[in-house]
Amino acid sequence: MLHDEGGTGRPILLLHGLMGSARTWGRHVGWLRGHGHVYTFDAAGHGRPAPAELTTEAFVADLAAHLDPITEPLVVIGHSMGALHAWCFAAAHPDRVAALVLEDMAPDFRGRTAADWAAMVSQWPQPFPSEDAVLDFFGLVAGRYFLDSFTRRDDGWYLHGDVATFRDISEEWGTRHFWDEWNAVRVPALLIEGEFTITPEGQMRRMATRPGTEYARVEGAGHLVHDDRPDDYRVLVEKFLTGLDR
Repeated sequence: MLHDEGGTGRPILLLHGLMGSARTWGRHVGWLRGHGHVYTFDAAGHGRPAPAELTTEAFVADLAAHLDPITEPLVVIGHSMGALHAWCFAAAHPDRVAALVLEDMAPDFRGRTAADWAAMVSQWPQPFPSEDAVLDFFGLVAGRYFLDSFTRRDDGWYLHGDVATFRDISEEWGTRHFWDEWNAVRVPALLIEGEFTITPEGQMRRMATRPGTEYARVEGAGHLVHDDRPDDYRVLVEKFLTGLDR
């Protein structure tokens, strides 16, 4: 579940979003190695069994249980679900986190439901017979994300998890907020939001009022900022990481 991607120096942990995998960071691992020892992680329920209870606390506990080989405080970089898990991990284990980079995720989605989205996902034409079929269906950016995440079998490409599990992970976010966990964080943080974000209006800017927090909005980027505008994303993250050294 924890993958050593190489590099030297401070540990940098990359956490993927919902329906993603550790492989979705592959286009960024190379330059991140210039800033530390990079690790990626496959969340529970994504190609491996999900926790018995689909709560954020259960996913954070699963993450913590797999990080024992890393003894130094981590820079944790997370996208979407991975960003939520990153700051909740920092709140629960403050001695294990040195800094956070959080991409396109907010603390409060109460009132939203994933039911319609899950119904749509259930209608996807599985298996996708080829890489081109995935790219044609999702477009280049999201298509690459899913090619990095899906399971490849002899007859094509399949989801690497259960739709009901993905749905219920997201449904929890519509029933509670995570402001308390965010306000408990005491390490430097960079927040990156896409112009075409999934987050409720203004929440990431509100998060940025916490001391020690930087905020950037990337014009033209959708939810997958790091793949949609990879050069802009790299500039922001490298500037933040370099600033940590100072």
